[in-house]
Amino acid sequence: MSDQPAGTLRTMRYPVMRWLALTLILGMPLAGVIGIAWMSDAVSTRAAWAIVLPILGIIALFSAWHTLAAWRVLRSTDEIAGMGQRTTGSDWDALTMIGELGVTMERLRQTLLDEKGQVALQTTTADAILNALPDPVLLLDGRRTIARANFAARKFFGNDIVGNDLTVALRHPTVLDAADSVLSGETGMAAADLNLPVPDGRSFSVRVVALPAAREDTAAVLALHDLTSLRKAEKMRADFVANASHELRTPLASLVGFIETLLGPAKDDEPARIRFLGIMRDQAGRMSRLIQDLLSLSQIEMREHDQPSEVLALAPLLRDVAAALEPQAKAKQMQIRLDLNDAVAPVAGARDELMQVFQNLIDNAIKYGRAETQVEVRLGERDGGWIEVGIRDHGDGIPREHLPRLTERFYRVDSARSRDLGGTGLGLAIVKHIINRHRGRLVIESEMGKGSEFMVRMPGADRSR
Repeated sequence: MSDQPAGTLRTMRYPVMRWLALTLILGMPLAGVIGIAWMSDAVSTRAAWAIVLPILGIIALFSAWHTLAAWRVLRSTDEIAGMGQRTTGSDWDALTMIGELGVTMERLRQTLLDEKGQVALQTTTADAILNALPDPVLLLDGRRTIARANFAARKFFGNDIVGNDLTVALRHPTVLDAADSVLSGETGMAAADLNLPVPDGRSFSVRVVALPAAREDTAAVLALHDLTSLRKAEKMRADFVANASHELRTPLASLVGFIETLLGPAKDDEPARIRFLGIMRDQAGRMSRLIQDLLSLSQIEMREHDQPSEVLALAPLLRDVAAALEPQAKAKQMQIRLDLNDAVAPVAGARDELMQVFQNLIDNAIKYGRAETQVEVRLGERDGGWIEVGIRDHGDGIPREHLPRLTERFYRVDSARSRDLGGTGLGLAIVKHIINRHRGRLVIESEMGKGSEFMVRMPGADRSR
């Protein structure tokens, strides 16, 4: 016994000494009464022992049962409360076991309250993290029921999806198969692709992952990553490469053909050489304009999020643009009519870029307007501090279904006519990106047979700041 640790000896002595103390405390009244009766000769010595011994045995058994039960409860509550090795009072202080049990229970209650607070804090933090995620996230229980959904998921699928089967939100077979394989324990993670035929088309990458410490109410997490923008960007890049290659291939093929002709059959044909060189100059100019527009568009896109800080008035700028394009208008017997309000507020903008915007728009109005008509350029203010420049032509108009796509790269309503007029298909795309950089908007209105109006709306310099 002497080789055992002091803690072990203490642990062994604690219930034994408490049992002896409780037995003595409960047996002392009986022993006192029997002793008084024996001393007064009310009972004999044999009768006194006959009464005392059985009753003391019963008291000892009861004390042992009570002490061991209380000791087990104390040990269990100490372990639950994380109190470790307890320190006790006097070995003879038997009646305080209930008091110690009360103290331990109070500590256990406080520990549980603290843990409950920690769980509530963790739950709140987890909800905040889930709601901050931009992609929809669903938590599924073992029966494939949606237990929780973050803000993005409720916004996308509706607020009433929680508590319903996954099929209420998603009916795509591959997604349901992925969820079932994870919930059944076949795999810890499954993925699927999801394409939704909504008006613009949405593409998602779906991943279902089993939770490591799964409970009945949360067995797996289903996350949807939106790939729509990425897929659209990939399609735009592919279309851009295809369109740019097509735009360059035609003039290049013409140049190669004419060069071979000049080096061969038309080597000594002076009239043919002069005519071919003129065509080659036009085709080279077309390629030069296309490359220049591509470079311009690339530079503007790089600066699109950097708002200009220069303050300038639009009326003098529009007069300069109209004067530069006046010879082109006269060639078609057209007139550029200006209706400019010089009192409008200035705007924050880059002069060269805004000149490019209005040159493109007025040039288009001249190209696509009817001969002997007017190109109307107006400048005024709108409610809310917006400055508006409107450029109207009197041409054939643009069909309504084409209006939303006019600012796409290489998009043309009439490809043959646009190429004949020297267009590259990038002018309105450049206009859109410049206006975006100036925090403005481009509004297009058109009526078949009556012409079109392109309106550039920009915030005044004070509002822009």
